Amino acid sequence: MLVRNFSIIAHVDHGKSTLADRILEKLGAMGERDKRDQTLDTLELERERGITIKSTPVRLTYHRPLREDGTGGEVYTFNLIDTPGHVDFNYEVSRSLAACEGVLLLVDASQGVEAQTIVNAYLAIDNNLEIVPVVNKIDLPAADPQGAAQELEDVIGIPAEDAVFASGKTGEGVEQILEAIVERIPPPPGDPQAPLKALIFDSFYDAYQGVILFVRVLEGTVRAKDRMMTYSNGKSFEVDKVGTFTPGLIVAEELSAGSVGWIAAGIKDIHDAQVGDTITSKDQPTTDPFPGFKPAQPVVFSGLYPTDTEDYRKLREALERLKLNDAAFVFEPETSEALGFGFRCGFLGLLHAEIIQERLEREYDLDLIATAPAVVYRLTLTNGETFETQNPAEFPTRDRIETMEEPYIKLSIMLPEEFVGPVMQLLQERRGAMITMNYVGKRVELLYEVPFAEILYDFHDRLKSISRGYASMDYEQIGYREGDLVKVDIMVQGETVDALAVIVHRDKAYSLGRKIVDKMAEVIPRQLFPVPVQATIGGKIIARATVKAYRKDVLAKCYGGDISRKKKLLEKQKKGRARMKNIGTVEVPQEAFLAVLSTDE
Repeated sequence: MLVRNFSIIAHVDHGKSTLADRILEKLGAMGERDKRDQTLDTLELERERGITIKSTPVRLTYHRPLREDGTGGEVYTFNLIDTPGHVDFNYEVSRSLAACEGVLLLVDASQGVEAQTIVNAYLAIDNNLEIVPVVNKIDLPAADPQGAAQELEDVIGIPAEDAVFASGKTGEGVEQILEAIVERIPPPPGDPQAPLKALIFDSFYDAYQGVILFVRVLEGTVRAKDRMMTYSNGKSFEVDKVGTFTPGLIVAEELSAGSVGWIAAGIKDIHDAQVGDTITSKDQPTTDPFPGFKPAQPVVFSGLYPTDTEDYRKLREALERLKLNDAAFVFEPETSEALGFGFRCGFLGLLHAEIIQERLEREYDLDLIATAPAVVYRLTLTNGETFETQNPAEFPTRDRIETMEEPYIKLSIMLPEEFVGPVMQLLQERRGAMITMNYVGKRVELLYEVPFAEILYDFHDRLKSISRGYASMDYEQIGYREGDLVKVDIMVQGETVDALAVIVHRDKAYSLGRKIVDKMAEVIPRQLFPVPVQATIGGKIIARATVKAYRKDVLAKCYGGDISRKKKLLEKQKKGRARMKNIGTVEVPQEAFLAVLSTDE
């Protein structure tokens, strides 16, 4: 069987989806009516932002041209999987690679090797995949194809002479890429007669057919009416349909060893077929399942609440369906005094959080409030107990805490030399510690260890603006370290407001406390008495702002006359206000919470 399974991997914006378009065009998978940019980006969001979020598989047929020496002329089946490039969707890439034997590693001819290029290359090496290096965008005026190929050799160790030069825009070099796929990527192993063994590498929920599984068949053959079983929980189902991708779903007679396709088996419960599980035959199960995927650990947590409390159940159903399609996303119910019932959701990064929120709002027609993102802290109590939390409301009092630890990341930044100074200054502000600085061709690679909480909010935007868009970053978790962290509480009229507490490093506590109280003082409605808004650490006030009182002009009727009369009236007003303050309580409106809690601020 002449089959090649391969993936396209690269840094963000190095032209994966555009090159995939040219390959589809060349192999006749796009009719004139289907022609559009980013064919494999099926989500509306992907097309709008110009990024790939979900891996998309497609089956192609390649008629190899006859050569003069009489070789060639064979017909090959290609299974291509287009993958995301952004660090937050690295998990998608690792799952796609498990279904392949080789990869096309793209490098932009004008940008060279970037942070994410290196990470993706090592992912492919770890999976024992054959790498075909492709230097893309050779049509750009600033392109330096030879320099980019040499960078690949210097940084990753892939020989420069192995590189194929191409342009996803003009289609130049696509022929050479197709030949390199045939010659360099090995055919898939597997015996079609062996017991069925297939890996679920993705899935989605269809309202009519239930859960649709995306599988790579490793051994055996699967057809409609077969009895199949999921290995982890032993549940069995009858296969309704099997098929391939073009990139839409096309029904086929069977899927045999080496092929990539989809299975519909009337699976109603989304928990019955998890990504990474092995599918096998009910009557003749395989003895060695696929080892599965290491579960992705969410690193950023944020609360999602429906603005209309009636939508709580609808939100729950939407989250469950999204989780099926995105195994790296987790959620659990939580309540907040200010916002009511909602869910605490875990993501792989800020872009991941943003995409999930947008998909919920668009695909499921929900109106949501998202609270500011937070990382997971690890606390050791004085009684020796250890626990992890990302919710400041769960923090015990300071006297019960022995040590507090925060997550750290190893941050790699690739940038042109002239921006090194300002970027190092930015990293210093974010409590970063330098590990090394390497020169890679014309550019510099900075390696830093930074607390994860410091890069959560606006770090990426700041980095891009300082480097005029030339810097690229990638990070990996490196565990927990002890930090001088404090819990900043917010008090309104002497009452602590749970929902507004934040965890922050002691050095930044004052500036953050100042920001929050000033913001609250702007949005809390004025009363007939002054309302103090205070930021405190363990009872000690670090910042204060006052909501000024409405004031009746009691001197309006005094036209001149003795000053003592005016003083008497002002004194009387002061006493009345003090009495009102004793019995007056301040209603903090939901808008005030939103202004402080929402991710926009």
